This record gives sequence, structure tokens and C-alpha cells, in this order.
Amino acid sequence: MTLNFLIAPDFAPQRFAGWHMLNTTLQRRSGLRLHLLTPASPTEQAALLAQDKADLVYANPFDATRMIRDQGYVPFARPAQCFDEMVIATEVESALHRVEDIKPGNRIALTEHQDIKLIGLRLLEPADLIEPMIEWVVVDSFQAAARLAISGKVQAAFFLAEVYASLTQTTRSQMRVLIESQISDISHVMLAHPRMLSNLPFLREALLGIGHEKGDDAVLDALGLPKGFEAMTPEDAEVMMDLMDALLD
Repeated sequence: MTLNFLIAPDFAPQRFAGWHMLNTTLQRRSGLRLHLLTPASPTEQAALLAQDKADLVYANPFDATRMIRDQGYVPFARPAQCFDEMVIATEVESALHRVEDIKPGNRIALTEHQDIKLIGLRLLEPADLIEPMIEWVVVDSFQAAARLAISGKVQAAFFLAEVYASLTQTTRSQMRVLIESQISDISHVMLAHPRMLSNLPFLREALLGIGHEKGDDAVLDALGLPKGFEAMTPEDAEVMMDLMDALLD
């Protein structure tokens, strides 16, 4: 039997090879057959999940909360010491110098990733801004958001911090960070579908063991996760989900 391993579509393009390396390593060490699914957008991911095609999911915290509560997915691991922070950035010569300079009616580019939007709205609170006061420009990728900001077609853009840091030096030199979140309690989560729980011990052991054998550093470096993965308990997941609820309120 082959298990489908779905990766949330919010990683930097240069991490693509890393996920294939991880998939190969997990198969070799767990003895399980895994097929990697890499949807190009949240919409494509939602379609795959609606078709019940994912046995193992690396999910953003917003989706993880819903999948745990509504579909019974089981959280079992998360990136070690690697949190989902986000950045609000603008064009380097913009008149905006701090988040309070963003005004009602300004245009902000963002992707479809709801977790980033939720955190971004919290970061806009010092400017006394709420969602309806902004003109949102939804784009297909963080790279597209950067292009709009650099061209001045939007006043600011939302980024996953790890993705912003991975943009080319040329791109980042044309932008300026207004604010970066420092929540440190929200992360992506590795989830298992209830139907694969009999195989979970083998997969968990293989995943948590990456980093202890020769050659593992290459896999983790390619993923941008130098500390690898750590176990996530139901209690850990509950704390994170409570925080996501607070962001939604």
C-alpha cells in the first residue's frame, strides 16, 4: 500500500528538492511506500484533501487546527525550534517606515494562506486597521507579492518570514521590513490520517530520527530545518489551536 504525503504549498521554491529527499529517507527507514503530493496552491491542496487523498500532511497551523478538530487527523511532530513568523514589507523607498504608517484604503498583497493573514491582521492593530479597511490583492505566490510591492502597485505585502528570508538578495535589497511577528508558539504540524495509525509508529520513529545518521544534515539543510523534527503531543497541539482561536477572534 502506498501512502500519500502532502506538503503545504507555502515553502520556498528552493526547498522543493529537500522535501523529495525527506520523502526518500522516510521510505527507506520506515519501510513504508510514500508518494509525495506538492500542490501548487491552497486551492489545489483543498481539492486533494476534499478527495480524501492525503494520509500524511505537513500542514500550516490554520489548516492543522481545522483538520485535527473536524477530520480527526492526529498531530505527531513539528519542526524543532522553527516557528511560523510572518513579515510585512514594503518597497525600499516607500513613504511607509513603520506599520502605523499603513492607512485605510492602502493595498496589501498576500497569498491565499490564511495563517499568514491572521497573524498579519494582528500586526496591523497598532495602525488601528481591521480587515475591511484594507484593499487586499491576492496573488499566487510570495514572489508575485514581492514584485507588486517593489513596483509600487501595492503599499505593502505579507510574507512567511522564512520565505522572505529566502528571496534573492536583489529582491530583498529593493524592499524594507516594516514589522516581523514574534509569536514563537505557532508552527507547521505533521499530521496522520486516522486510517494510517497502525503505520504511525514506524513513520514517527523514522521522522524523529532524522539528524542522527550520516548524511542527514544534507536533508535538513535542504529543508531549511537544521534542528529537524520534534515530537508533538495532543497537549502541545491544543495550546497551538487555542492560540489560533485567539487570532481568529
